[in-house]
Order: sequence, then structure tokens, then C-alpha cells
Amino acid sequence: MSDAVAFSTIRELGRQYRAKKLSPVEVTKTLLARIEKLDPGLHAFVTLTPERALQDAQAAEDALARGDARPLLGVPIGHKDIYLTRGIRTTGGSALFADFVPEDQSTVVTKWADAGTVMMGKLITHEFAFGLQFPGHKFPAAKNPWNVEHIPGGSSSGSGAALAAGFVHGATGSDTGGSIRGPAAFCGISGIKPTYGRASRAGVMTLSWTLDHTGPMARTVEDCAYLLQAMAGHDPRDPACSTRAVDDYVGGLQGSVKGLRIGVPRNYFFMDLDPELKQAFETALGVLKGLGAEVRDLTIPAFDLARSFFLILVTEAYAYHERDLKTKPELYGDVLRERLMSGALVTASEYVQAQRVRMQTCAEVDEAMKSVDVLVTPTTIGPAPSFKASYDTSLGFPRSNMGPFNLTGQPTVAVPCGFTKSGLPLGFQLSGRAFEETTVLRLGHAYQQATDWHTRRPNV
Repeated sequence: MSDAVAFSTIRELGRQYRAKKLSPVEVTKTLLARIEKLDPGLHAFVTLTPERALQDAQAAEDALARGDARPLLGVPIGHKDIYLTRGIRTTGGSALFADFVPEDQSTVVTKWADAGTVMMGKLITHEFAFGLQFPGHKFPAAKNPWNVEHIPGGSSSGSGAALAAGFVHGATGSDTGGSIRGPAAFCGISGIKPTYGRASRAGVMTLSWTLDHTGPMARTVEDCAYLLQAMAGHDPRDPACSTRAVDDYVGGLQGSVKGLRIGVPRNYFFMDLDPELKQAFETALGVLKGLGAEVRDLTIPAFDLARSFFLILVTEAYAYHERDLKTKPELYGDVLRERLMSGALVTASEYVQAQRVRMQTCAEVDEAMKSVDVLVTPTTIGPAPSFKASYDTSLGFPRSNMGPFNLTGQPTVAVPCGFTKSGLPLGFQLSGRAFEETTVLRLGHAYQQATDWHTRRPNV
């Protein structure tokens, strides 16, 4: 029963609840037992909240008995540990906040609680969503359930690991340069970075003000649509949050993708691409064509300047952490401290020029999106690297297939599309026009209806 419960979809879980074949309390107890058994080897959770989970589950059970129709009632979730949770420890994955219990709370946390979700606990993140945990770090690094010698991606590492292992049915992530989409690709799950400003960042620890996005992670695109529905919307606490009305993401999944125009930018995204990922990507394009989408190659020259993303990120991250770096440097991990300090070396002129490059990129992408509806690219350049390989290259800023869409702020959904011969997941990403989440969700859902990669489970 544990696997069947752990890997059911949100829609299936709701159907079982309303048919009285399962109860939220029963599901929560099952998952708590699963976490207790398996998480010591995966380290997805930094703080487990069993009492809160059972309290939420009982409230959901009572609401269901009254005929409450909220689709997320009784759905077990976890929050990335940069989302403030009132009265519950929020560490940011750092020794700096190892014992921090906030009085404030993230808007998204409140919205999901109001939707009737069951909070299982806080999921480990790379330190301040930027620094990989090395051996000896205050908190152990989450491991990839598909192969514990490999990373689950970052910075939403605990979220990716927990979903792949069947600990939760949804999780919050944040995405400044791929921190939702990278773990989705490496862990064989789905995740969406919504349009910049679509979901509130209030009460979420900042990494980079102009690049940070909040969004949901789940095992399927359909589940992401349910979770985003309860997350999106204007919040006056976040000055960048849009006042635009929220679309019907769940209802929009059922539309046809026939005739949808797909562009494949062949520059930048295929440099040094892993051969197995390239083959899986081309096969995925074939599936999309088979669904009736029109696929064509294109070139967007500004993507070749996408490394400007890193300069913007480190400059803004240093500005955010400057005071603590000066007064409490020893509480930062060595690698994160060095990464953040690199931002102090960026001149005002360099930062402004990087933002000008960003404007050029946005303009070129906007022009390209007049002739296509969606851009499709590999999410990463290969499968999850080993911890050793990650540690060996951690001081650098490797080229990213995900950062360009943080520059543009486009909605981008990451979807699994295969596995390597060694059993590691592979993925691709779908990027649409601003505030057209329904388009990328519909296409991702159609792809998952035609394939079964998202149904595969690691042997944990």
C-alpha cells in the first residue's frame, strides 16, 4: 500500500478520498512511516513536522466529510527551507539560521495551507539556495534516490529527492537559475518556473531580486497545475508580483496541442550536450510532432550572451548577504562564501552592462515568440553528476541551459524524457510567452499522456 499511496497523483488521491477508500490521516501516517524508514539514507528533510502533519490531515478529513471540494485537501506537501514557516524552524540550509524560528510566514505557505494541504515538514536546500553542502557542512546534502552517489540537483535538492522517493505529493521550489528545473531533470519529476511575478516571493529568502521565481514541483505536469493554481496570484507584499488575473491551469490541460508552433533554438543549448540526452531530446521532439505540433529549428543570437545571468546573480546575492558576510563570515560554508564574495568584485558598470544584455535577450526572444508558441530545449547538458564531480567543479560557474529563462522571466516547465543506460533521469524544458503558463502546461501534460517516463520509480 505504501508505494501505491506514495506515488498516486493529486487527482487520484482526491478521488480516493471522496470515495472513502483512503483518508488524509491514513495517508499521512503511511508517508510518515515511509519517511522515517527511508529518509535517513536520503536526507531530503531538514525538519520533519509529524504533529503538524497529523493536525492538517485531520482538518482535511473533517472538511471532506462536510463535502468540501478544494482539490488540494489532504495532499501531503513539503516546503523548501527558504520558505518562512511561522513557528517552525527555517534554516535556509545554513548554519547562520540553524535555529531560526520565524514569526512571519511566506505567502505561498499560507496559500497552500488555506488550500487544505498537509505540511509534512521542511525540505533541505543548498545553502541559501546557492551553495552545495560539502562534507562537514552544518546539514547533510540530500541524495538522489535514483543513485545516492549522485546529486539530486539544486538548489531545491530536498524537494526533488522527496518527490522522487515518494515522501510528498508536492513541494515548493525556488528558481533563480534553474533550481526548480534542475532537480526536476535530475530526479525524473516535473516542475514549473512560472512567469516572473506570477507567484509571490514574500517570506522567501532572497538570492537575486531580479531573477528569483517561486514555483511548484511534483511528479507530473498535471500535479504542478493543481499546485500552481493555489500558489499564483497578486500579493502586495511582493512588489514584483503581477496584478494580472490567474488563468485556469487545471482546466487548460485538456486543450489540443495540434498546430502548436514549437521552436528549437539550436544555438547555445546544445553545446557539450551529453549524447544520451541529445538522443532522448530528439526522440521527445518526435513525440511532440506525433501529437500534431509543428516543430522547427531557429536561432536566437542573444542566448550566446546568457552568461550575463551569473554576473547579475552574484552581484545581487552579494548585496543581500553583505552585512552577514562582513560580521559572521565563519557561519557560511567555504564555497558559498567565496561565491558570494565574487559579487563584490563586480563594478557598477559591469552590472549595468549585464542588465543591458538582458534587455537585448528579452527583446530577441520576444521577437522569436511572435512566430512560435513554445521554445523547447534540453533542461540541463547531461544527467545528474556525482557528488565527487560536483565538489571538484563547485567553485566555478558552469554554463546553464536554465539561466536564460530566468533572464527573460518566461514560464518554463521541466519534464522527464528518458534515462541514461546507467539509470539516471533525463529531461527537457518548455518555455512559453509571459503569463502563458497554460500553454506550456498543456503541452507538457500532452507529452506525459503519450509517454510513461514520469511513472518510473527509483528503487529505494
